[in-house]
Amino acid sequence: MNCHQCTATVAPTDKFCEECGVNLLSNSVSQQIGNSCQKCGATADKIDVDRYCTGCGFRQVSIEHETILLELAPNFAGASDRGRRHHQNEDAIALKIIDERTYAIVVCDGVSISQHPELASRFAVSACIEGIELSLKQGENAEIAICHGVNQALQSVSSIPFEPNNPIVDPSSATIVTAIVRDNLATIGWLGDSRAYWLAADKSIQLTQDDSWARENVAAGNLTMEEAEKSPHAHAITRWLGADLDDDGVPSIATLTIPGAGYLLLCTDGLWNYAPEPSYLYHLIKKSPSTNSIDIARHLVQYANQQGGQDNITVSVLIF
Repeated sequence: MNCHQCTATVAPTDKFCEECGVNLLSNSVSQQIGNSCQKCGATADKIDVDRYCTGCGFRQVSIEHETILLELAPNFAGASDRGRRHHQNEDAIALKIIDERTYAIVVCDGVSISQHPELASRFAVSACIEGIELSLKQGENAEIAICHGVNQALQSVSSIPFEPNNPIVDPSSATIVTAIVRDNLATIGWLGDSRAYWLAADKSIQLTQDDSWARENVAAGNLTMEEAEKSPHAHAITRWLGADLDDDGVPSIATLTIPGAGYLLLCTDGLWNYAPEPSYLYHLIKKSPSTNSIDIARHLVQYANQQGGQDNITVSVLIF
């Protein structure tokens, strides 16, 4: 059987889809389930304090499909959405207007094969935005502020308790991409494969380079991009925030002098997997029914969900 919403494979006895959380039963039967397990129907006393079913192991989830929307100004907003396949949102976003000249953005994607990825991304965005703001207010330049913020995020994620008996063996981890825009200069820092783009009518470019197995093997001349994308390791990341990172955690840095009118877009792979080319992302933005940043962010999330919503989707948009 397949879920009628996300097409994931489900068992005939399942009450809810494990991937997207949609109710597989009629409303009348669903009401009879009450507080029982959403997957196997076990009685409420089988649900432990962490909301896991002791019978089948399924973590109970909210069936509400919510999009988190952040609007700090008509030209500055972001959105984060669970997507159609995941049962929880493991992405996180933080936006801040430091002063009338300065914007700060942090976008994180929890690594699903790690313990508590949703905590990793939330801890990371909170620690990073605070670290950036403190560093800037102490007079540090944008690059130092980003390094400080990412270091704070790394320490915060690494502090999440590692559970040695957890069947998921990797400690909590997340990717990060962050930006500080002061006047007409954007400074970008990242670890992992969350991305930043500059999108404009005359030229749209990707500002970050993925810390991924695929990109590094293509860059080394070992594989073509087509060959790399066919590999089961294509989406494996090589750097991240987490206690098991095997280097110093200093982020890669890129800068861009804003050339004129355009859009600074930061996003997780829940969006760029469906639209990796900068020119196409610009095309999508121009198809938004509104020119406000919050409506553009919402439009991009809707697009990713319409393409299948295989992953959590997070975007931030700063309009120039």
